[in-house]
Amino acid sequence: MPAQSKAVVTVLGFDRKGIIAHVSTVLFQRGVNILDISQTVLDGYFNMVMMVDISEPTCSFTQLADDLNALGEEQGLQIRIQKSEIFEAMHHI
Repeated sequence: MPAQSKAVVTVLGFDRKGIIAHVSTVLFQRGVNILDISQTVLDGYFNMVMMVDISEPTCSFTQLADDLNALGEEQGLQIRIQKSEIFEAMHHI
């Protein structure tokens, strides 16, 4: 088993049923495991942050980001994924 590689997925948009299901389905289909999830609804706006394991994806990181972006456009959401190394590097400067 390869060393764990993590990424942060953020989702923002108007709240409605099925958002978590849609996002988690895309991740599952691409071999990405959800490690932790936090979501809230504030004044009708859905906000979610996920820590995911991208150690063994079935596609490239770029393709995964494109697929999540396409889902966001289809669903009227902003969905982004960033490798956790970006956040870790900011704290070592």
